[in-house]
Amino acid sequence: MKRKAVDTKDSPVTKRHREQIPEYCDVQPRKDDKGVTLWPASPSAINDAQSFLKQCATSQQKILIAPDKDADGLDAGVIIHRTLTALGADASSIDVHLVGKGNSIHDEEEREAMMRKKPMYIIIVDQGSRRAPPVVDNPDVKSLIIDHHLSDEFPQNALKAVNDAVSLLNAPRRTARFDVQSAWEALLAAKSPKDILTNRRLLSARAEINEEVERQTHTAPRFSKDGKVAVFRINSAAQVHPVIATRWAGHLKSAKLEIVLVANSGYVPGKVNFSCRVARCARNREPPVNIISSLKAVADLDTTDLVERMGESFARGHKEASGGIIPAQEFEELMALMQVGEKPDPPPDGEKKAPKKTGEKTAQKNKLDGYFGKKS
Repeated sequence: MKRKAVDTKDSPVTKRHREQIPEYCDVQPRKDDKGVTLWPASPSAINDAQSFLKQCATSQQKILIAPDKDADGLDAGVIIHRTLTALGADASSIDVHLVGKGNSIHDEEEREAMMRKKPMYIIIVDQGSRRAPPVVDNPDVKSLIIDHHLSDEFPQNALKAVNDAVSLLNAPRRTARFDVQSAWEALLAAKSPKDILTNRRLLSARAEINEEVERQTHTAPRFSKDGKVAVFRINSAAQVHPVIATRWAGHLKSAKLEIVLVANSGYVPGKVNFSCRVARCARNREPPVNIISSLKAVADLDTTDLVERMGESFARGHKEASGGIIPAQEFEELMALMQVGEKPDPPPDGEKKAPKKTGEKTAQKNKLDGYFGKKS
């Protein structure tokens, strides 16, 4: 006997509610005392930056552009290069400085390298900002810092103003060769996005990085004692730790998890380069997860001079995407403070788990452990 179909016309269909998760960089911009949004910078800062660029272009003196190594930094650097030539600067008077692997624009080595190029104007783009000496040790050199990272500290005497092609432009600087020069040259020579998409060097670099990410991404995580941080340890000469952090931040889920941290001990000898991302499952937490504050809070647990030994390259970047470059020993001390790998404390006697109900389904056997156990 056939079962009679159920009439569902008058039966309301209950749809599963999907939790709204904020976008990765969905943050509130700063506002002035009148409530006016200061984006991308205050009107006075933008006017000062415009005047600075016009002065550069008409000075007929040496100009040095120092963009960050990633796609937005290089793009911004090329835009400034073309802006200066459009304003009348001779292209031969414009030079570029690309920061070395594992270095910061504020490192003495980089400051000396910029000074050797004898510029009279320096434009630093997308490098972040922090308390530091002057950009170079020459009071006659004028500098402009253009950036979008969170910072209230700047070098002395500096003027501040606050998907395929992107992937290709980012690839060369992620390789073990740290080939930022290829990306800069490709971008500077490009007349259209097609020129980027067909560049053989960029395509080769992306294939190399994709292979390395796949090789490194199956490392199993260890968790901080409070369960808020998942730590992945890798060893690679390539800059794949930010890519892996972003990937796992979108996949790992836990009621306690807030931050995914990927530490690379093979990128720069003697140091650990690490990248942190807010876990997707934690993006709508209240109060919002702030990686920089969380990292600094852990470091402040130390009773010695760890914060000073880690230096200025600790907890830099954005509140939602931070990280650092610190000596290997200091990184291990940081992990100890975070109590990574330690078992959580047992719940109080009054909070024992409820007994398993009769007929309850058995736990799923196909878990993340099986995935992390794969060999590439």
